[in-house]
Amino acid sequence: MACLRGLAGAEVDDPDLAALVAELSMRSESFRRLWARHDVRGRTNGTATIAHPRVGPLTLDLERFLVPSAPGQQLVVYSAKPDSPSHEALRLLAETAD
Repeated sequence: MACLRGLAGAEVDDPDLAALVAELSMRSESFRRLWARHDVRGRTNGTATIAHPRVGPLTLDLERFLVPSAPGQQLVVYSAKPDSPSHEALRLLAETAD
């Protein structure tokens, strides 16, 4: 929940977000309780899976950095673990880049 609020940021009045929150609130007591706490937390690191059309799924580590000179913007850096299938796929993509 805290990450969803963090992602929503200043857009908490967005109609699509409001509809999603309403639907989830109707379906889950846990969601209602957690959403009502108003916790906010941004995820700064983790793992992402990306479906690439040429090389298939990539599992990448990510690090997120705030850009102080550009409020609301972030720099996200993705990297693959050395010798992993995703690392090999990224190498292949780099070799075949136009």
